Amino acid sequence: MSSSAPRRTVLAAALAAAAAAATPLPATAAPHRATPPPPTRTTNPVDYHAWTTPTDWHRGTAHGTRVAAGHRPGIRIARPAGTTVYHDPHTGKSATWEYATWTSPVHRLPVPATEAVASWNAHTPPGTWITVELRATYSDGGRTPWYVMGRWTAGDGDADIRRTSVDDQKDGRSAVSTDTLALDDPTTGLRFTAYQLRLTLLCRPGTTATPTVWRLGAMASDVPARFEVPPSTPGLVGHELRVPRYSQEIHKGQYPEYDNGGEAWCSPTSSEMIIEHWGRRPTREQLAWVDPSYADPQVCHAARYTFDYQYKGCGNWPFNAAYAATYRDLQAIVTRLTSLNDVERLVHAGIPVITSQSFLKSELDGAGYGTAGHLMTVIGFTPTGNVIANDPASPNDPAVRRIYQRHQLETIWLRTKRKDANGQVKSGSGGVCYLYFPVESAPSQHRVLRELGIR
Repeated sequence: MSSSAPRRTVLAAALAAAAAAATPLPATAAPHRATPPPPTRTTNPVDYHAWTTPTDWHRGTAHGTRVAAGHRPGIRIARPAGTTVYHDPHTGKSATWEYATWTSPVHRLPVPATEAVASWNAHTPPGTWITVELRATYSDGGRTPWYVMGRWTAGDGDADIRRTSVDDQKDGRSAVSTDTLALDDPTTGLRFTAYQLRLTLLCRPGTTATPTVWRLGAMASDVPARFEVPPSTPGLVGHELRVPRYSQEIHKGQYPEYDNGGEAWCSPTSSEMIIEHWGRRPTREQLAWVDPSYADPQVCHAARYTFDYQYKGCGNWPFNAAYAATYRDLQAIVTRLTSLNDVERLVHAGIPVITSQSFLKSELDGAGYGTAGHLMTVIGFTPTGNVIANDPASPNDPAVRRIYQRHQLETIWLRTKRKDANGQVKSGSGGVCYLYFPVESAPSQHRVLRELGIR
């Protein structure tokens, strides 16, 4: 039922023991100074910030890029800044690419953070791709290296690279696991206080094709380490959205090259449900590669085009958001929310929420399974405040709609620590979610998103 085999192990305090064995800082890093104690939390522990407008893009530093106008302004290649050779570890091929870069201004965090996850919305025609990097500033004045948060393209044809995260990125104090940058040991008091993002846009030499990036952002957070969360009081309840129901389980054994088939497709299945909620879906031509005997071929398609060739799974959070944003005028981000009251507000405004959680079978009544990592979609709340979810870990499409006890779901979603069946401490997602919404959203939807720090 997991989004792939064991989920991130660097999250929260899970790598406290690893700090002692980590590699030393590069010689260019700032020297260590005494780190302050963990900050007293007075504001939201989650900060999502994005660059999306012409003004945003003009504030960055461009080398060979230009701002593309239109109802979705973005960054494109104007004149390549140079060429580079990329050896694709997943195809074994090396090729020369032209590139241009855009680097964001420094974003200073309102609350120092222990983790960061970048996400982006982009168009990458065949023969083009992007690299997204993040560099964070430590609370003692040092900086991380430029960490690669993803090498991404929408396609996987012969002209394209293979979408990939990058392993073995660390500096002795922080590390990247798949799509998440985290401090090795948050108990020291060290924090991230600011970050920059850097885009590299690449294309085949001599071509006029270029990637276009419409949205670039990151979620940084300092969610407290906890096994339990305080229950929220039901507020905007008694509302349910009409969202298509798709089961990942009916795809068992289909296309095992993409994370062992449907058994691990909870993330792309959830993504596809919300993409279709907003009236988008793959075309008949896009689905022509799928075996015509398979039901819900669009789920197979979503699995293929969210697959991370390094992670060897379809559960890369930003890759799912980036896939959703390939559909017409659809925006997508990865962030954290702080309670089910936030979800109530979004659902009440018409925006479903894809949540990430892990739990034992005994911790979620009615699920009938346990999982080390699973995505499902919250589509409503009963009049008493319990959660109505489209859970793809269901035997068939009609069975996807479930009702889960409010505090049970809230706990397994928001906690950062849990115990597995052997009693060992593992990490939890700490409230991670995907939010997909149209560019032309209703004013009430824009207002709720803005109130939650999302624009």
